[in-house]
Amino acid sequence: MTALAAEAPSGVAPTRRPVAVRVAPALVGYAVVAVVLLATGTPAVDLARFTGYALLAVLLPGTLVYRALRARPHTLVEDLAVGAAVGLVLELAGWAVFTGLGVPGLLWLWPLAVVLPFVAVPRLRRHWRVTGYTPVPAGWAWSLAAVVAGFTWYVAESFLRRNPVLPTGEGQAQYIDLAFQLSLAGAATHQMPPEVPQVAGEPLHYHWFGFAHLAAASLVSGVDLPTVFFRLAVPALCALAAVLVAVVGWRVSGRAYAGVGAAALMFTVGEFGYENGVRQLFGTQATFIVWGSPSMTYSWVLLLPLIAALAEVVGRARGSAVPALGRGAWVLAALFLAASTGAKASSVPVALGALAFTAVLLLVVRRRLPRRLLGAVGLALAAQLFATAVLFRFVSHGVTVDPFSGLRPYVPSTGSLTALTWVAVAVAFLLNLQLRLAGVAALVGLRRGRLEPVQLFLLGGALAGPAIYLLVGHPGSSNQYFVRAGFAFGVLLSAWGYAELVERAGLPVRGRVLLAVGAAGFALLLTVIQLRYPATVEPGPAYGPVLPLLRWAVALVVVAIVLALLWPALVGGWPALARRGAVVLLTGALVAGAPGLVLDAAAARRYPNGGAYAVVPMPASRVEAARWVQAHSAPDDVLATNVHCRVVVDGWCDARSFWLSGYAERAVLVEGWSFAPRMVGLPGGAYAPFWDQERLRANDAAFTAPSAAGLAGLRDRYGVRWLVLDRSVTPENPALADLADLRFRNDRVSVYRLR
Repeated sequence: MTALAAEAPSGVAPTRRPVAVRVAPALVGYAVVAVVLLATGTPAVDLARFTGYALLAVLLPGTLVYRALRARPHTLVEDLAVGAAVGLVLELAGWAVFTGLGVPGLLWLWPLAVVLPFVAVPRLRRHWRVTGYTPVPAGWAWSLAAVVAGFTWYVAESFLRRNPVLPTGEGQAQYIDLAFQLSLAGAATHQMPPEVPQVAGEPLHYHWFGFAHLAAASLVSGVDLPTVFFRLAVPALCALAAVLVAVVGWRVSGRAYAGVGAAALMFTVGEFGYENGVRQLFGTQATFIVWGSPSMTYSWVLLLPLIAALAEVVGRARGSAVPALGRGAWVLAALFLAASTGAKASSVPVALGALAFTAVLLLVVRRRLPRRLLGAVGLALAAQLFATAVLFRFVSHGVTVDPFSGLRPYVPSTGSLTALTWVAVAVAFLLNLQLRLAGVAALVGLRRGRLEPVQLFLLGGALAGPAIYLLVGHPGSSNQYFVRAGFAFGVLLSAWGYAELVERAGLPVRGRVLLAVGAAGFALLLTVIQLRYPATVEPGPAYGPVLPLLRWAVALVVVAIVLALLWPALVGGWPALARRGAVVLLTGALVAGAPGLVLDAAAARRYPNGGAYAVVPMPASRVEAARWVQAHSAPDDVLATNVHCRVVVDGWCDARSFWLSGYAERAVLVEGWSFAPRMVGLPGGAYAPFWDQERLRANDAAFTAPSAAGLAGLRDRYGVRWLVLDRSVTPENPALADLADLRFRNDRVSVYRLR
């Protein structure tokens, strides 16, 4: 964050440096990620294959297309970062074509559709070699490398070290959603569009594009899907997202260090929680979610360049020296809107809200509404209508209009202090998830409320995310994703405000160094205190969980007040501090959540799944059987299993079992059905009964009372080819050996092939 203090008013880079010096930060960043992956059990050959895939099948075609679309070059790192995002969009199209044609094994050929025209067409050849780049400041590059390295450490401690690629023992535990997400990626290796893996033939009206990317990465690189999922994809997407925040922040603000500062706010400073990483309160922004829901990180990779393209349409920052994107901004906006529709359902609504907010304010306050802005609103609206009608088929996925549902659990339903409690909980929500956006208030104050259109656009996105979160509810708290989408807008504007405040302060080099050292020391002090004296929450009132946060907030406010009272005396002793108190105060506010990532990583060491979140057993014997099926079955084979329930409570099945479809990468006739789109939000939650009882009875009879006619019915009517029996759930019926062929058996699971 404090790298912003080095920003020169114009953001102009220093004199051109030797190539080895210029590429050193990128090489060091990659080396850190590679070393972490190797240290956490990633085979070196798989890392090499994945690197080759990323360079040749994502970065190369995407960069060529981006260079053809943007008007003039800015920096090489922007070409490569946004080019990688463009490559992911193009990859989706390639995946859809090859998988839809039934030849996913030939997906490695798709980059030729881009590369060959850029070789054969004279007008396109010039994009292979580009000159005229703006040199990147050394401080900017090394600061960004530090952000990537630091966040990779967090991912390693919280996720990679806690989750083996394949379970190594019967006592392995795993975050409950991971096997489900792995199953979606497995389905995408051979289905277009993918279906619900746990219920063969059930349509998947869901945001599944990120899982298609995981499938494509495995198909093209040749790396086993679990290795892609549990090792390679998350660190790669996080690193790309951090770089994109930096380049997009530079582009939209015209200030280099506003971009890298935004990256630090997003991926270095954590939530202001002060609860030792044990709970999530209102949710998280980057901690946990980047590995607990990797589709969120994938959606950021598409949303960030979408913000850059739409910001170009809305209006460029005044005085910016960054070259314009030109007409290509419209094509880029269309590409990233199309890809964002199925990356995460929260992205397009927040972008649409940002555009609508900008349009309304320009019309009401300034009495003008540019046609370009109207065109952007129409484009985003069309994308949202496509997502609602085509991808989601008007399925709500449990989202309902339920104002303040995310805050309600912390407010008692009755009592004389209910209104005061609502205020306290609302303040806690803002501090917990929005404190890193304090730079927005500074920018509004500096501009006296007269924000430029591009700043209104970023502010609109930052407000739209929390507003939608507070307006709607979801049984699984997935309305949090709207806040996370809006956060991408907010950190860009917050860092912009901080950069302007630093410029106004006119700090000399020595002052910037002291500010940076002071901020780092303050963050370290807060982290040490929190680790030494972790906050605890005792059973008590509903608002109890927010009290540690509020107490710490009060303590820090007291510190700020004392500092303000002492400031005149400090200025008298050090006149250089005059007119710089606001910078010190804002720096403290922005880094106050710095302990968040450290505390979350520390908490991960105390829990078997990499965090204090819902876990399920993932015994190695089950995974071994599923992997055997994956190796010995055809992609279109359907499996049947006797395992449906995570647990059974009072005779009711918690149908969140996903291990077989996840690790076998095959469709299952009926496994766990709770996450099927039609089930989400129904009364009973995870315990709601399966909707097709005839299918379920036929499935279960194959294990409890097998008969030749029953197995033939499974084979001929439902396409079942394999029976996967967990003997700890249902005893093995001796008749099965006479009716089907036993092909695999370990201490827990038997696998039969139907004749």
